[in-house]
Amino acid sequence: MKNIHHQLLDYLRSGEKIVLATVIRTSGSTPQKPGSSALFSDKGVVAGTVGGGLLEGEVQQITQHVLISGISDQYYFNLDSDQGEDGAICGGEAEVLVDANPVASGQALETMADSLSQRKGGYMTTVVTENPGNGRTIERFWITDETPLLKPAGLDQLIWGTISEYISGKPGPGFKELLIQSQAEGENRSVFIEPMNPMPHLVIAGAGHVGKALAHLGALLDYEITVIDDRHEFANRGNIPDADRFIVDNIGTSMQGLNPGADTYIVIVTRGHDHDAEALKPCIGSAAAYIGMIGSANKVAIMKKRFIERGWATEEQWSGIHTPVGIPIGSKSVQEIAVSIAAQLVKVRSQIHSDHVT
Repeated sequence: MKNIHHQLLDYLRSGEKIVLATVIRTSGSTPQKPGSSALFSDKGVVAGTVGGGLLEGEVQQITQHVLISGISDQYYFNLDSDQGEDGAICGGEAEVLVDANPVASGQALETMADSLSQRKGGYMTTVVTENPGNGRTIERFWITDETPLLKPAGLDQLIWGTISEYISGKPGPGFKELLIQSQAEGENRSVFIEPMNPMPHLVIAGAGHVGKALAHLGALLDYEITVIDDRHEFANRGNIPDADRFIVDNIGTSMQGLNPGADTYIVIVTRGHDHDAEALKPCIGSAAAYIGMIGSANKVAIMKKRFIERGWATEEQWSGIHTPVGIPIGSKSVQEIAVSIAAQLVKVRSQIHSDHVT
């Protein structure tokens, strides 16, 4: 699933008029945290959420007026549990920023998409300036997560100093509001920053039935998906609409050019033993977080013997390969096999995340 900024960019590219609402501050018990966002068209909410229930209903009413007025502004909500049965939300408070003109952020969003497609993280920075009696001006800047940090064109030097100092402190994940020092008298500006990293990369070698089903599940699990196959009639968006990228070439050669990183998950489900072997060889000893290969126990034993005898893998390297791939759930159908693989991906990714946290 794409993040809200990717989804916003898709709508902007399509030319559809859209409004972005973002929870920027909360206190007490609230349905969503700061950074939670939703996109609204004249049909209502089309992506994301700012909390559901009455809060989202009220925000939706506001966005319908904003679509007409074109004025961005900030709105306060008291989520009082005494509102009645339907209004018993949380009892907290929330402030929501409604951007009537997100198309003005198109350049920052395009730069973000380009950076993330190159598997480079960064920070989406939102600068909000109050215009007394006339709403607010909203500007967005994409700052790449590289050293040295480069100031985006058009960003105020004072704000840049605050942002660069914050980033240099190696902040953790999550949406944050930054305090701007020494604002001019009468000036009211707010700065919000959100770190963004590329989604984990799921590489599926093989565009057959299992690869297609796994791509669908991978998209639901928030992976960026690359499908590799030498058959154009299989490796295409018409056949596998959930994939983000296709490489139609010799499978072994394509796998050699991958250079997988620590956020790469590789699943080998080609149409035959030889293709599986060609796909697997470049993965041995790589930095990939996960390598899985389909096959019966007999096929796996034969391939293991072949790899070790020919010096393509050591015993230790082979033990790191998930093969036969997937969690044993008694799967028989294509869809069940894909579910077993997806479950194993979730398990491995969760373990990696847990290890990093501890």
